[in-house]
Amino acid sequence: MNVQIKKAHRLSGTLQVPGDKSISHRALICAALAKGRSHILGLAHCEDVNSTIRCLQDLGAIVISGKTDTTVEGKGVLGFKKPAKILDAGNSGTTIRLLSGVLAGQPFESQITGDDSLRQRPMARIIEPLRSMGAQISGVDDQFAPLLFKPSTLKPALHRLKIASAQVKSCLLLAGLYAGATTVIEPAPSRNHTEIMLDYLGVPITVNGNMISVRKCDRIQSEIIRIPADISAAAFFMVAATIVPDSELMLKNVGLNPTRTGIIDVLKSMGAQIRLQNLRKWNNENIGDVLIRSSRLKGIKISGETIPRIIDEIPVLAVAATQAEGETIISDARELRFKETDRISATVENLTKMGCAIEARSDAMIIQGNQSLNGCSLMSFGDHRIAMSFAVAGLVADGTTTIWNVECCHISFPEFFEQLRSLVDG
Repeated sequence: MNVQIKKAHRLSGTLQVPGDKSISHRALICAALAKGRSHILGLAHCEDVNSTIRCLQDLGAIVISGKTDTTVEGKGVLGFKKPAKILDAGNSGTTIRLLSGVLAGQPFESQITGDDSLRQRPMARIIEPLRSMGAQISGVDDQFAPLLFKPSTLKPALHRLKIASAQVKSCLLLAGLYAGATTVIEPAPSRNHTEIMLDYLGVPITVNGNMISVRKCDRIQSEIIRIPADISAAAFFMVAATIVPDSELMLKNVGLNPTRTGIIDVLKSMGAQIRLQNLRKWNNENIGDVLIRSSRLKGIKISGETIPRIIDEIPVLAVAATQAEGETIISDARELRFKETDRISATVENLTKMGCAIEARSDAMIIQGNQSLNGCSLMSFGDHRIAMSFAVAGLVADGTTTIWNVECCHISFPEFFEQLRSLVDG
């Protein structure tokens, strides 16, 4: 399946993008671990989240998903049952890594796998620390899924992560519910939705800077959980409204967790006109409305602790950089090599095809600004964020941009192209 994108002269409107995918995964897992009925409002309806739902159902949780209200009948921390089949995480790295923390503490054997892409993504980063807690876990070459778990008794541990990773951190904190006295120290802050969710649901957890500790917990509260709009999904529209001339766009109820607002901070540093309004909290998560107007951007350097806060938004930021004045350097981003595809290579290849002067390094991209992009035929590489990023590029490219294999957008944002078209020319 392909889509064609033509140059836009203006974007305008008010939009609410789907629920936050990261928070949706965590809400489902925590609700399934709670005892009793939880209601999740605004759950993201996409393939990645559906993968988590199916895995939880196979473990015995009852999940009834409606358009706006999802009900979860939780089984309790120790209430899961041995699955009758291999759990399938699909394309979702969040599903396989977070659930691994739970499966490691179960008194039964289980196995979890994923699609071809997920089976190539690195899993040693969770296998090794889980083993240090006493988990009996194995994978292909101790590196890749499928992952096999045998009954284990977990023990407390202190983990010092070499790479800031919310998925690894969350995996170990969830394992800590079974082990007790588990501490994770990050080299830099990563998204902290798991910590916020566990605290909201009454789990004994403490956060001291980059050190997070959790204690053993026999009971998690069931609650109403409201999911804000996904800032990673909103990012595509933020960049689009910034670089398409004469645009003004309002994004409603966007999650504004400080570990995720790097996209806003970076765009503002580049000169974007972005205003936050109607600030408030839902289940301890910051939310608000985001107003964006088209702006003249300038190239900047992006590196260090900013990178974990924008890791999913870097491809679309590279698109923004092509329209900025001067050079933009994005470095310390080697983690992009290990996503659904190698996002550094994919971004550089597609922007080069569009006529952009861009250079790849092992952990970096150097993008020249003031580029006139040319519409052409581009691959998504089966990566939803690449497909959506180059739809945004197509809005400022001369001619027609064709993007192939866009069905991958169902992984995170099935409505993306419909919502994008609704904004073009008012």
